[in-house]
Amino acid sequence: MSRQVLTILGATGSIGQSTLDVVARHPDRYEVFALSAYRQVSKLAELCRRFHPQCAVVAGATEAAALRELLADLPAIEVMHGPLALEQIASAPEVTTVMAAIVGAAGLGASLAAARTGKRVLLANKEALVMAGELFMTALRQSGGVLLPIDSEHNAVFQSLPAGFDYGLQKCGVTKIILTASGGPFRQASRDSLAQVTPEQACAHPNWVMGRKISVDCATLMNKGLEVIEASRIFGVGADRIDVLIHPESMIHSMVQYEDGSVLAELGNPDMRTPIAQALAYPERIGSGVAPLDLVRVGCLTFEAPDFVRFPCLQLAYDALRSGGSAPATLNAANEEAVAAFLDGRVRFDRIAGLVADVLAALPTSPLGSLDEVLAADRAARALTQRLLASTQMSLA
Repeated sequence: MSRQVLTILGATGSIGQSTLDVVARHPDRYEVFALSAYRQVSKLAELCRRFHPQCAVVAGATEAAALRELLADLPAIEVMHGPLALEQIASAPEVTTVMAAIVGAAGLGASLAAARTGKRVLLANKEALVMAGELFMTALRQSGGVLLPIDSEHNAVFQSLPAGFDYGLQKCGVTKIILTASGGPFRQASRDSLAQVTPEQACAHPNWVMGRKISVDCATLMNKGLEVIEASRIFGVGADRIDVLIHPESMIHSMVQYEDGSVLAELGNPDMRTPIAQALAYPERIGSGVAPLDLVRVGCLTFEAPDFVRFPCLQLAYDALRSGGSAPATLNAANEEAVAAFLDGRVRFDRIAGLVADVLAALPTSPLGSLDEVLAADRAARALTQRLLASTQMSLA
């Protein structure tokens, strides 16, 4: 494979750092064109010194000024800021591959820019597909771009599909996609106990090292719900053909069930460098730094059905997928606001799902034909969520 030129959106996050770890192991194959971060200026400066990108992007002018000062002895690195700068480094003609790893709706514009300009998009930002799945997939088809999923579950499904798969399962004999979930830190917790959950407890994932927002989503199972919507977008299947299976060991990352009764699964140690390396090198294979799975040491693998009563966020996601239109974008926006409020101590853990449900019930579902309409649905859901949070019924005050 020819040398790939990379933009890494969200370079200081867990996915970004894992990507750079894999890249550093193969300097002959990869060149870093641009790195972005939100406000972690010092960490981004360290990465710039190590990987020497042409561009670095941060959130605002204040962060950009601080980064320029830290990189004063490296004037060749262009420092930029803001959403438009993210879109520029995602669509730059020099770039062949974009790692889209900005958490939340903030990464949508840049991810779409990469798709529209025919890039090889390594998608770790599930919100791009949850909020604007049809727009994103249409942009890829029209531009000739390539989507390679980075979420361990979707990457596992991708690896379990036949050669020549073209993001449509109608002719592949696939009857079911089975997404596995660890169950999070509260898999065995009583429903009543969830009212006392602290942010620190919710962020203590049993198997994976992740950021705080996605860790809370794993604890509520909303992350799995968003992955159900994402799988529907990527693989072109409806909600009835996507199952969730609780698998506490996180060794089987997902499975594909075929018409002849076969079930193919991808196994490995829970380390995001594996799907990242698979996507970076596809269709080849490269070392990721992850040790092979030792099944003798693992001993046994266990499975459970998800509990939709204790973890209603999963059902909300299925419902939003079936509703279509603006419902997934509303779900995502309301959840982001509710999780932020929980992390700030403004709402209880067990009220996150109820808050999201109230927003979904209050806002009508409408078709989304443009990015402006997607963003309008996102804003409306956020505004309503904040109004509900401010009310005495939904606050801790």
